[in-house]
Amino acid sequence: MPDSSFRLITLDLDDTVWPCVPVIQAAEEVFHDWLHRHAPRLAEAHDLTSMRRHRRELMDAMPEIAHDLGQIRRRSLAMLLESFDYAVGLAEEALALFDEHRNRVEPFEDVAPVLRTLSERYRLVSLTNGTANPEATPLRGLFERSITAADAGAAKPHPALFIRALEHAGCAPSQCLHLGDDPWMDVEGARAVGMTAVWVNRYGRNWPDELAPPALTVTTLHQFLNWLDTEPQRDPR
Repeated sequence: MPDSSFRLITLDLDDTVWPCVPVIQAAEEVFHDWLHRHAPRLAEAHDLTSMRRHRRELMDAMPEIAHDLGQIRRRSLAMLLESFDYAVGLAEEALALFDEHRNRVEPFEDVAPVLRTLSERYRLVSLTNGTANPEATPLRGLFERSITAADAGAAKPHPALFIRALEHAGCAPSQCLHLGDDPWMDVEGARAVGMTAVWVNRYGRNWPDELAPPALTVTTLHQFLNWLDTEPQRDPR
């Protein structure tokens, strides 16, 4: 039977519930095509690689907002538009288009059915360092809340995101399971605040030697659900 002490399940989004790279690439290509039409001098001077470099430089220069990828992208684009004598207001239209395509994700096939089952038993909250909005994706309605690094004021593995989820649900860390694909940001970050952490390893990666193993490693959420249904009550790690 499922562990009755768990009330909350938090999940990372990118590369945990959907593939990240293809959707980012597609969104950036649409975004750059838009720039070719509306800010051609900028688009000709900066390809996607140089625009990413500009954002990284801005993150280094402004560490106080580096966790907020949406704000970094907005500020970077506004700066570049201004440098080529375009209206800074174009940034909002361009980024609205980017966000629309950023949310055109295709969840892994196991995700929706497992989340529907889990949502009947547990409270579900998504935690992401990115900017995706589950309510604008095929997973609409499956999370009771979605918390981003921008919301929390810090990115995983900082405890802020995890603590925000616990406060929202009124749960102690021992009552929460976190699932994510990144050993450091997800597993180690969750364990640092006292949560049980499950590693979702969809791509056959090796676990870092310097980290203690996770409570569970799965390649699909079906395996996680089976574990919940068959394992006796566990002490959180």
